[in-house]
Amino acid sequence: MNKPEKTYRIGAVTASVFCNTIDGEGGAKERRSVRLERRYRTGEGEWKSTSSFGLAELPQAMAVLQLALDYVASKEAEMGG
Repeated sequence: MNKPEKTYRIGAVTASVFCNTIDGEGGAKERRSVRLERRYRTGEGEWKSTSSFGLAELPQAMAVLQLALDYVASKEAEMGG
């Protein structure tokens, strides 16, 4: 997986913004996508990630998604799109 362009983290919840170049009509264009995940430690001490969120993590998920949305929107505005 590519390295994220920008990462927002609150507690165990992370939103990572990835920039992909897509070739199409009119040339190459940048498109961004956001990956949302929650990190946790297993009983054996191993770190894992999940896309499942409990009530306690939902406010954190909403906050990092808002930060990611603002970032992606500003990048789109810079590119005129």
